[in-house]
Amino acid sequence: MAKKEQQLQLLLLFSVFVIATCGLIYELVAGTLASYLLGDSVTQFSTIIGVYLFSMGIGAYLSRYFDKNLLNWFVNIEILVGLVGGFSAAALFMLFNYIESFRLVLYLLVMLTGTLVGLEIPILMNILKNRLEFKELVSRVFTFDYIGALLASLIFPLLLVPHLGLMRTAFLFGILNVLVALLLCFKLKEELKNPGWLKTKALLAIAVLVAGFIASDRLLAFSETGLYGEKIIFARSSVYQRIVLTRNNQDIRLYLNNNLQFSSRDEYRYHEALVHPVMTRAASIKKVLILGGGDGMAAREILKYPEVEQITLVDLDPAMTSLFRENELLKSLNHQSLLNPRLKVVNTDAFQWLKQNHDKFDVAIIDFPDPSNYSVGKLYTSTFYNTLRAALTPASLIVIQSTSPYVAPQSFWCVNNTLEQSGFQTMPFHTYVPSFGEWGYVMASLLPVGNTPKRALPPQLRYYTEATFAQMTAFPADMAARSTAINKLNNQALVQYFEDEWSKY
Repeated sequence: MAKKEQQLQLLLLFSVFVIATCGLIYELVAGTLASYLLGDSVTQFSTIIGVYLFSMGIGAYLSRYFDKNLLNWFVNIEILVGLVGGFSAAALFMLFNYIESFRLVLYLLVMLTGTLVGLEIPILMNILKNRLEFKELVSRVFTFDYIGALLASLIFPLLLVPHLGLMRTAFLFGILNVLVALLLCFKLKEELKNPGWLKTKALLAIAVLVAGFIASDRLLAFSETGLYGEKIIFARSSVYQRIVLTRNNQDIRLYLNNNLQFSSRDEYRYHEALVHPVMTRAASIKKVLILGGGDGMAAREILKYPEVEQITLVDLDPAMTSLFRENELLKSLNHQSLLNPRLKVVNTDAFQWLKQNHDKFDVAIIDFPDPSNYSVGKLYTSTFYNTLRAALTPASLIVIQSTSPYVAPQSFWCVNNTLEQSGFQTMPFHTYVPSFGEWGYVMASLLPVGNTPKRALPPQLRYYTEATFAQMTAFPADMAARSTAINKLNNQALVQYFEDEWSKY
C-alpha cells in the first residue's frame, strides 16, 4: 500500500513537471508568434510574460473556490489547458488576417491560458496536502515546477522552433497536457467520479490535437497565404526567424518575420545602390566585408569587380545562407555568389564576430534588416560602430542600409548622426525602389568621403550610374537632415523612432 501511495505521489508530482513545461511553452509560443506578426520582440515578450504571470495569479486566487472533487477538477482543467494551449498558435495565425483587434485576442488567449495554469498548481497542492507534510509538499512541487520551466526554456529555441515550428510545438504540448490527464484517469480511477466520461473527453481531445498536429503544415500554409497574398514556395522557422519565400508570376519575394526583404523584380535597384557607390570610391577593394546580406545579392554585385580578392560574409542565420546557396531558383538570382571561391561565409552574430576579428577590410557593406527590435537595433548603435572601426583602415569605406528617409526620416538621420558621433565622416544618399518606396543609405569613412569615383563601374548594370548618384545625394525638404538622439546600446533610440514612424503606415 505504501508503495502504491508513493507511486501516486510521484505521478502527481510528474503532473507538476508537465504543467510547468507546457505552460512556459505556450507562453513562449505566444511571445514568438507575436514578435513574428507584430514586430518589436522585446515589447511583445515583455507584455506577454507580464499578462501571463498576472493571469496565473488570477488562477491561483480563483483556486480558493475549488474545494470539492479536486481531482476531477484537475483532470478537466488539464484537458482544457491542452486544448486551449494546443490550438493557440493555429488560432492566432488564422485570426491575424481577419480581425482588427488582434492584440486583444492575443492577450485574452494568453490570459485564459495563464489563468488555467494558475489554477492547476494550487489545486494539485490541495490534492497532495493530505499525502505529504507541508514542508515536503512545497519543496517538491516547486522543485518539479522550476525544473519543468528550465527544460522548456532550453528545448524551445534549440529543438522545437527549428524542427517543429510554432504550430506543431503548441499542438505537441497540448497533447502532452491531455495525456497526463488521461494517465491520471487510469491510475486514480478509484478516486475520480465518472472516470469513464473523463477518459472519453481526454481521448477526444487527444484525437483533435493529433489531427491539428498532422494538419499543421496545411493550416500554416493557409494562414500565411492570406497573410502574404501570394503563393508560398518556401517557409521555414529557423532558430532566429521565420523565413518565407513567395512567388507571383515571375516575382520572387523574401520575407523575414513577416517583413519584406526583397522583390526579384526590383532588388537590383536596391543592391546596385547599396554596393556600387562605395566600391567605385574606395581607395582599395581587395578585401570586402559584408555584414548581413545572407541572400548573396550584395555579394553578387561585389563579385563584378575583378580586383576583389576576398569577401567575408557574416550572417547570423545558417538557414538563410544555406537556402541561398543550395536552392536553384535563388542561386540564379544571386548568380551563385555564395559558392564563389573568393567568398567565405561565417554564420555568427556580427557584433561578437567583430570583437574577435583581427583582419582589416577595405570596404564594409552593412546590410542588416531594419531596426524593428532591440536585437537588431544593437547593430546600429555607437557601440557597434566603434567596434567596427577596429576592422577598418583610415581609408576604408563603409555603407549602411538605413531605412526610408521619407517614411522614417528620424530613423534615417539617427543612423547618420550616430555614425558621425562615432567619428565617421558621412555621405547620406537615397534611391527609389518600387517595392519599398524611397530608400536610404549612409556611406561613411574615418576620412572625408570623396565624391569622385576611383574606378569605373562594371558593365551591364541595370540601374546605377554616376549620373543617378548625383541625384541620390540631394534630399528634398520632406527628407532633409534633422537632429536626433544618438542610438546608444543603453537607450536604443533608433528602435523607438522606427516603431513610431513605421506604425503609421
